[in-house]
Amino acid sequence: MTARDEAADELPREVNPDIPSAARVYDHLLGGGHNFAVDRQLAEELKAAQPGVVRIARENRAFLRRAVLFMINAGVRQFLDLGSGIPTVGNVHEIAQAAAPGARVVYVDHEPIAVAHSRLLLADNTNADIVDADITRPEDVLAAEQTRRLLDFDQPVGLLAVTIGHYIAPEADPVGVFARYRDALAPGSFLGLTHLTDDFTAIRGEQIVSTMKSSRDSIFPRTREEVLALFTGYQLVEPGLVTTSTWRPGSGLAGAGHSEQDGLYAGVGRRQ
Repeated sequence: MTARDEAADELPREVNPDIPSAARVYDHLLGGGHNFAVDRQLAEELKAAQPGVVRIARENRAFLRRAVLFMINAGVRQFLDLGSGIPTVGNVHEIAQAAAPGARVVYVDHEPIAVAHSRLLLADNTNADIVDADITRPEDVLAAEQTRRLLDFDQPVGLLAVTIGHYIAPEADPVGVFARYRDALAPGSFLGLTHLTDDFTAIRGEQIVSTMKSSRDSIFPRTREEVLALFTGYQLVEPGLVTTSTWRPGSGLAGAGHSEQDGLYAGVGRRQ
């Protein structure tokens, strides 16, 4: 059932069901139901522009799980998830709290349906909440009541920026945005990140960018060097900056020999 079918009369006022949203397109690619016909149409256009886009989405989700569990095993018990999107199976709080009961999670998004559904999902969870904010305004995120209530920045935090950096326009200074979050973190914190690239011939970056122009979210693929710059101030853990299926594989999908089709750089860095 789609979001429109499910709650057509209860949509947040900010939602325009006639304009696609990246969060809702991603939800559809992962098999979710919180999307509209325009989102599904754009998803089909993406599939035509970039064969394997469903695989890209699923490998990205598998990386998220592995990164969260890595941080849990490193002693992290609190997470700040930037651009968290629409809730679907395998959310950060589900992964973290199953592995470490009491782990605290703050989600951040400004897509109205993502925020509304997250609030419903987290209504009875005292250790998780969502901030309705633009992640390119770190001061708003860090000063939010939910953030201050749940996160202790004197202790390590797991900062997650999974498929969000490529929505930050160059003029918004993505390196500067990431630096402001980094500066708020205690030593021993981690950054887990994935970012779209067109470094590989299997990835049709220009077609993806062109297709996404019809949505409310423009996209900006970056080179390996540009993605590495987002990790300034962190030491990358092994295996460094690689593609999603090759970052500590084990619970990912069948990616052996096809990592160039992942489409996303992935890495985890430790705050120095």
